[in-house]
Amino acid sequence: MSKAIGGYFELELAWSEEYHKNAIRLNTGRNAFEYILRAKQYKKVYLPYFTCDVMLEPIRKLNIEYQFYSIEENFIPKFDFSSVNENEAFVYTNYFGLCDSIVKGISKVCKNLIIDNAQAFYSKPIKGVDTLYSPRKFFGLSDGAYLYMNKIMDTEISIDISYKRFNHLLGRFDLGAEKFYNSFRDNDKGLAWQPIKQMSKLTHRLLTSIDYDYIKTTRRNNFLYLHKHLSETNKLSFNISDDTVPMVYPYLVDNGKELKAKLIENKVFVATYWPNVLKWAQKDSFEYNFTNNLLALPIDQRYGEEEMNRIIEIIKTII
Repeated sequence: MSKAIGGYFELELAWSEEYHKNAIRLNTGRNAFEYILRAKQYKKVYLPYFTCDVMLEPIRKLNIEYQFYSIEENFIPKFDFSSVNENEAFVYTNYFGLCDSIVKGISKVCKNLIIDNAQAFYSKPIKGVDTLYSPRKFFGLSDGAYLYMNKIMDTEISIDISYKRFNHLLGRFDLGAEKFYNSFRDNDKGLAWQPIKQMSKLTHRLLTSIDYDYIKTTRRNNFLYLHKHLSETNKLSFNISDDTVPMVYPYLVDNGKELKAKLIENKVFVATYWPNVLKWAQKDSFEYNFTNNLLALPIDQRYGEEEMNRIIEIIKTII
């Protein structure tokens, strides 16, 4: 079909180089995971307790056996990698984009490794390791995913259409985040049980309009600023490289639930990673405590020192 000439104007979007231009473009992160499972025909998957429950969707869809494993406080798996068989896969999450060195280490000793980089958009894939990304965790998008793997599915897949999913993103401009939070949640729910599709043209176009260098610098600066002021009371320690681009600043304290309520009361919205873990993990486990008391402090490209200082001031009224 030939492209229209003339008529009404479309959105004016900048042009930039797509960050993951060599990846397979798909409609959702969970479908990128399903793509791997279908292409490799795995019979069993090892998953961390500390992960989002949407990772179970493709496993259940394909009726694949799965088993949870635990992680240490430094995010290293408590697992014997030699136990992974030929028809089994081991999934590791690059938590908050801060676990690149762990990913590299596991890739040297674990076969059939799948890296979940949903929280690590800027982390480069390792050659030969199946790796998925969910860019909407870092940018204002309604859907979309990237996948690196060396095996392509034979089945032809259609292109997704996503313009109807942008209500919460556009509405936030006019009326603010709170009024469209339910719309945001509805969009999340609407991504469930979708068939594997190619990334929509709209989402792809938006991903070619982003200033990736600016966002990388801003996120790193905000992370380091918070760490400078909060590291003494944070139970987690970090050693980030020049290439590390975090999703959030993970702040772990004993009274995290109380502090989270205080932040939300002051309109600092802090997500919980992940509520389902409280159902899966033992109450005395690291994962259970982590889910209850972790504050995933926002450090993204919308903010600078002014907002970071506001977060610090609220925290210091309680800590």
